[in-house]
Amino acid sequence: MADKDIVSKETIRRLAVDLATYLLELPIEPDSLEVLPTEHQRVEDRRADLVVKLRDRAGETFLLHIEIQNNNDATMPLRMMRYMTDILLGHPGLPLRQYLIYIGSEPLTMPDGIQGPDLHYRYGLLDMRDVDCRYLLEKDTPDALVLAILCNFGDHDPQAVVNHIYTRLRALLGDDTKRFREYVDILHVLSGSRDLKEYIEEAEKMLTRIDVERMPFYRLGMER
Repeated sequence: MADKDIVSKETIRRLAVDLATYLLELPIEPDSLEVLPTEHQRVEDRRADLVVKLRDRAGETFLLHIEIQNNNDATMPLRMMRYMTDILLGHPGLPLRQYLIYIGSEPLTMPDGIQGPDLHYRYGLLDMRDVDCRYLLEKDTPDALVLAILCNFGDHDPQAVVNHIYTRLRALLGDDTKRFREYVDILHVLSGSRDLKEYIEEAEKMLTRIDVERMPFYRLGMER
């Protein structure tokens, strides 16, 4: 996941809730979420994309680990298992649920675990190419809209989809600039894994033009 070092804890919290609710469909209590450190020291620094502590609706506390991957990596099962051991060692006594979300353009070839004579290791695997972006766009909530940036756009023009996400966010959030910026921060994080930077920049320019045109002094000038 791009720019993890500069993402605020509030943005991570919001993103974790959205991923768990809309994509993984986990029965969680959103207010119970606690962002956990993701950096693990061994020979080299390693940082998991997202590790949080949650409580499900039955009241059971668990750890949730999510990785977002934009290319097929043959070592991914081993990486996930290494993350598992590091996370469990850092937070003993709590069950762990792991998920890999694949957002690449090539067909998914990575397995969902490791199977051996004396080893059976599995994690959840979600291929976003199988998720129609309309599923999230039609929900028309800020949380679902930002996650749509990860979906398969199909035959839709990427710029049109990104523009729609931005304009709907602005319409739904109105003058709540703080919340709008929080969701835009999430969009920046997620789009960094999908090579959508130019579309994001164009959408933000479009919104800036719209905002300027709505200002009283602009309308007054145009009426002269």
